[in-house]
Amino acid sequence: MLEDKNQERTSLSELGEFGLIEHLTKNFTIKRESTVKGIGDDAAVLDFKDRKTVVTNDLLVEGVHFDLAYMPLRHLGYKAVMVNLSDIYAMNATATQITVSIAVSNRFPLEALEELYAGISHACELYQVDLVGGDTTSSGKGLLISVTAIGEAGAEDLVYRSGAKPNDLLVVTGDLGAAYMGLQVLEREKEVFKVNPNNQPDLSMYTYIVERQLKPEARKDIPVLLKQLGVKPTSMIDISDGLSSEIIHICKQSAVGCNLHEDKIPLDPQVISSCEEFDINSTTVALSGGEDYELLFTIDQEDYPRIKGNPNLSIIGYMTPENEGKHLITRANTAIPITARGWNALKDD
Repeated sequence: MLEDKNQERTSLSELGEFGLIEHLTKNFTIKRESTVKGIGDDAAVLDFKDRKTVVTNDLLVEGVHFDLAYMPLRHLGYKAVMVNLSDIYAMNATATQITVSIAVSNRFPLEALEELYAGISHACELYQVDLVGGDTTSSGKGLLISVTAIGEAGAEDLVYRSGAKPNDLLVVTGDLGAAYMGLQVLEREKEVFKVNPNNQPDLSMYTYIVERQLKPEARKDIPVLLKQLGVKPTSMIDISDGLSSEIIHICKQSAVGCNLHEDKIPLDPQVISSCEEFDINSTTVALSGGEDYELLFTIDQEDYPRIKGNPNLSIIGYMTPENEGKHLITRANTAIPITARGWNALKDD
């Protein structure tokens, strides 16, 4: 589970800040016409002409957002980009550029950062975004990664959290809960490893959920799919903090209520079996788990025929007048108020 500690190590002090930046970014190439100037000056220069610019940022902190005991640095670099691109796609926009800033302690050699940037590079290539800047500095607390993502869209295409209306259908992409259950498996195997370092875990039964935790994918395909179907969502958000929290965000911003149907929540069979193994309620995992990076959105009922039967999309409920509240309709047809039980980075332990 742990990385090989006997690899060759190059001290970062040998390169200095600017030498390090040049070394880590020398293989990144420009792919977007809107990138006028990337790395190498005081600031990047972007040209979107008559398009709207979308910007988002996320900070990942070692010990809070990731554990290097089981998170490979290459996967971490990839995931750090996905976390941000997901927010761009949740605006129904196209991601075009990113900046990456890192703070590292002296326990990290150059080779470790090369692995991190290999993951970032792979994400940039696969999702066709340009790395156009960032910063590096030292840290006394391990590794911190801050990624800013930039995107663009026509004014008529942008979707906000605030457009949902009563009777709109609530739709989610993919399936939910896998990332959280993958984390449970990894945390369990970490504890086993502490007791017996010679024990190598067999994760073959958990490949899907572990991958969803270590190497999530942002839903770049969904804005494209919706345009092909002739559907523009009335509101949209990405699922990073758990389904319940995201529903509450849409309801608050749109001044509506919601009825979420438990039996419509999409769950992968591996999520269901691992929930049974860990004795955790699968609905609770879907509502509160987070880090799935699927998209949650609402559509007008008139658009139902356009998405009906699409394997990428599941209708899981509908919006109601605000005074009717936000409820989970259980399999027993009981209405339970939805509360925000998802990830809260500032919550006391």
